[in-house]
Amino acid sequence: MATKIMSNLVIRLATEADIPVLAEFIQPFVEEGDLLPRTVPELSELLPTLFVAEIDGRILGCAALEIYSWKLSEIRSLAVSKEAQGKGIGRKLVKACVDLAHDRNILEVMAITASDEFFMSCGFDYTLPSLKRALFIQTREI
Repeated sequence: MATKIMSNLVIRLATEADIPVLAEFIQPFVEEGDLLPRTVPELSELLPTLFVAEIDGRILGCAALEIYSWKLSEIRSLAVSKEAQGKGIGRKLVKACVDLAHDRNILEVMAITASDEFFMSCGFDYTLPSLKRALFIQTREI
């Protein structure tokens, strides 16, 4: 089954027509607390850096690269459908985002996640592990 999925899998940039489908696709992940909410306008703004994973036109995953500056970008809204998890789709989406950052000469790609092990298996690590950590404060409820 995994071989069949991988042989038919296409990773591509999203189109405007994908936006409503992606908004619906990520909603269960938002409801489970795995992803932050994304509005249709937010997803539309990410179109130049928003990837989808699909088989025969059916979206199985997505991820976006939010570019903040030439120094920093972030992988956002990484989601893979429950039935397709564990088949390497998330890894391929992360690679597409990292490759895009590399192509645009962006120095670092960060991931804010509860799945440290997954991202570490994709080559991510803590920057200056014993010295610095990213800290956050929320200014409003989401």
